Amino acid sequence: MNRRTPVSARLPDFTWDTLDAAAATAAAHPDGLINLSMGTPVDPVPDLIRQALADASNAPGYPLTAGTPALRNAIAAWVARACGAGVDGLGVLPTIGSKELVAWLPTLLGLGPGDVVVVPSVAYPTYEDGARLAGATTVRTDSLTALGPDPRVRLVWVNSPGNPTGRVLPAAHLRKVVEWARERGAVVASDECYLPLGWDAEPVSVLSPQVCGGSYDGVLAVHSLSKRSNLAGYRAGFVAGDPALVAELLKIRKHAGLIVPAPVQAAMVAALGDQEHADAQRERYRARREKLREAFTGAGFTVEHSEAGLYLWLTRDEDCWETVDRLARRGILVAAGVFYGPAGARHVRVALTESDEHVDAVAGRLAGV
Repeated sequence: MNRRTPVSARLPDFTWDTLDAAAATAAAHPDGLINLSMGTPVDPVPDLIRQALADASNAPGYPLTAGTPALRNAIAAWVARACGAGVDGLGVLPTIGSKELVAWLPTLLGLGPGDVVVVPSVAYPTYEDGARLAGATTVRTDSLTALGPDPRVRLVWVNSPGNPTGRVLPAAHLRKVVEWARERGAVVASDECYLPLGWDAEPVSVLSPQVCGGSYDGVLAVHSLSKRSNLAGYRAGFVAGDPALVAELLKIRKHAGLIVPAPVQAAMVAALGDQEHADAQRERYRARREKLREAFTGAGFTVEHSEAGLYLWLTRDEDCWETVDRLARRGILVAAGVFYGPAGARHVRVALTESDEHVDAVAGRLAGV
């Protein structure tokens, strides 16, 4: 009997599984583990969001894949405020967190063998995973001119503020990417999950008129409430942009049952409509960033980029696994830079998502590193 190659064979080992040995070492530290690796939120879900979820919990019927009218309005209003977008002609669609959409976007757009997905040279691994799932080819580059007139390019990912680097792309650069893609009929997907977290630079959305020229043709922006509102456990995200592309995504998602649960939709409306809790969470991350930056630079690390987002991109100019192991012996777990591509092999990523108590303890752990 012929056996087909399983789909999982297209994918590498799951990123975080490769950190298991270092995690075990760090967890064995006498004072416990300080986890600066994955970037999972640790602060409480704001009360108004939890209440909205509870109030909507009696939801025996099927939810709308497109999102309730209240949710669609809330998304459009937030995008207008946060991204500088106009709501006229803007397509919006809730997603089951942002990672789900990132992973399946090439497939949902109909990409396959022979098609090319362009991703940043140092990038969130799910961009490449999504291309692999669709059977497409990934090209890593930060310079589209290096691609020339390649007609195979169907999707271009940009990420600003970047994960893991925290790099902010200026509006002029993003505008050139959009123009380049439009000339070739490719889609630009902008991962903007860290847009509200600008520190030393102000991030610009691909939906801003400075970038897209007031037209959303061929442009999609991906957003998440995981970090802004501590809703990683809710799986609450959305995509906004080209109404024709969003309509196509909706048609397919209806067939596939990719639906945000009704109580989560209600919670998203509450989260998107309240800025106070987001400002408070942003201040927590700002304070943790300052402490961690001081602690690591004081221990001889160099911080590169990191002008925005939820991470510090650090190097000691040594192999990243050597740094990971060195820190693990001090009970500190960080992400290996190679997770994000070969160009990250001498860096590590440090998340700002640990508790204040653990962040305060980092400097003492780093003594003598």
